[in-house]
Amino acid sequence: MQVPATQTLELTRGHARLTPMRRLALALAVLIAVAFGLLELSSARTFQLFGEVISAGPPDRPVVALTFDDGPTARHTPALLQMLADADVRATFFLIGQSVEQNPDMARAIVDAGHQIGNHSWDHPRMIAMSPRAVRSQITRTDAAIRAAGHDGPIAFRPPYGKKLVVLPWVLSDMGRPSVMWSMAPEDAVAPDAPAQALAQYVIDTARPGDIILLHGMYNSNARTRAALPAMLAGLQARGFEFVTLEALTGAAR
Repeated sequence: MQVPATQTLELTRGHARLTPMRRLALALAVLIAVAFGLLELSSARTFQLFGEVISAGPPDRPVVALTFDDGPTARHTPALLQMLADADVRATFFLIGQSVEQNPDMARAIVDAGHQIGNHSWDHPRMIAMSPRAVRSQITRTDAAIRAAGHDGPIAFRPPYGKKLVVLPWVLSDMGRPSVMWSMAPEDAVAPDAPAQALAQYVIDTARPGDIILLHGMYNSNARTRAALPAMLAGLQARGFEFVTLEALTGAAR
């Protein structure tokens, strides 16, 4: 028996209708997809919605920029500076404003050793959900602490945890400053229980011209990185690499 066209249309529409439960499930699926997309965007090293993001330098010369996040601390900053001095290496330190205020002598020691200092926020919060006013305060308070420590060069900014979404890039763009990320994060790439030698060897084997290398070295939990640093520096120098500041590598003089 042939079904009338109007009845066929009604049947099709009936199958197309979503029950309330299915609508809820679909809405949740969309929200989860959007959330994962925003999470990926917030951690992107080479893209952001506003302004400039820097994750590496030109690959045409055998130079790399060694960068250290967090600190300074009275306990471990001197040892780190001594290792760099022994290897005649200049690095870039992305410091936390609150720690600079608490350890001004250590911040001045970094300046006096000829290293570049960058801004890593006032107290290292996740800044993806902050208001523009709060973001600007995190940046300007830290800038002031860094200037008070005697640093008169450029102050680049690196987002805490590398997280940025809308407001932070917009504020930085308004201030004429880039977000500085990295191209190599060896502490994340090498298993946490791997020895210092493995961490050093990973950097020696995989570093490429123009890399911005992210490390942490000034807290008790960073003992493996401190132990690996001398071999890391010597190995890269044996490969013909030169260590330069972020400004020298990328021209990020903001």
